[in-house]
Amino acid sequence: MAPRTQDLIFTLYGDYIHRRGGEAWTGGLIRLMDCLGASEQAVRSALSRMVRRGWLTVRHEGRFSFHSLTPRGRKLMAEGEQRIFHPRQEPWDGRWCVLTYSIPESQRHLRDRLRQRLIWLGFGMLNAATWISPRDLRAELDEVIESLRIRPYVEIFIGQRLSRNDDRELVARCWNLEALNRAYADFIAKYAPGPTHLVAHRADGSVCTEGAAFAIRFWVVHDYRSLPYVDPNLPPELLPDNWLGQQAAQLLHEYHDLLAEPANAFVDRALAWPPPDQEVKEARHHVALAAR
Repeated sequence: MAPRTQDLIFTLYGDYIHRRGGEAWTGGLIRLMDCLGASEQAVRSALSRMVRRGWLTVRHEGRFSFHSLTPRGRKLMAEGEQRIFHPRQEPWDGRWCVLTYSIPESQRHLRDRLRQRLIWLGFGMLNAATWISPRDLRAELDEVIESLRIRPYVEIFIGQRLSRNDDRELVARCWNLEALNRAYADFIAKYAPGPTHLVAHRADGSVCTEGAAFAIRFWVVHDYRSLPYVDPNLPPELLPDNWLGQQAAQLLHEYHDLLAEPANAFVDRALAWPPPDQEVKEARHHVALAAR
């Protein structure tokens, strides 16, 4: 199934525009998205939706428009960058963070939102009202509880498991690591043997243009992006022996680092403001056509 244009724009902002101040002129966005197979109409429609939903804000400078991340959008991009490129790696102390709740049926919507946030934080469901994590996430949970206003319905505990069973057996009950490992395997198969065959040393000449480097690097990040959102980021002691998450992450970093220079150069030119005179004329022409 073809990816949604809005999802592509989220990846573009997360990996490039967020690092450049969070704002880009619409013509530059359209140029970059064209490299990814998205039409101008689809891009404009997606940008409008993202403004309505509070992810972006738009300002106008004459006939030109600029889209910026809202505080909500910046927070999402920062969380995504942390999750994808800098996951938590502190050693496990053998303790579990446990959350239990009893939310009235009349506030079922809060229960659903809590579950979504718990999955985002990496919690696994022990039973319908009890969720666990091997990470000490009290600070993150406190933020969730305050934002949802559910403190009277929630209890949090930190402690050790006393069962003599293997902790990995507990993990297998609470998280579907087999499905996630298959997704990591698919990612590795798609992008093996890695990026080194795409780019030669500059002394030997490049076999990958800047535009191609941008497109390849973009798709690697986009295809990987959804995996850390469902990966609970468990300590190594709790992972199965054939776990592929680290190998997939290493492959991502290889592509991301090796293609960074040409890809960033391509993005810088596409987003440059003011653009060359010819691009200004073309942009004004498109604006005039759209206004008819």
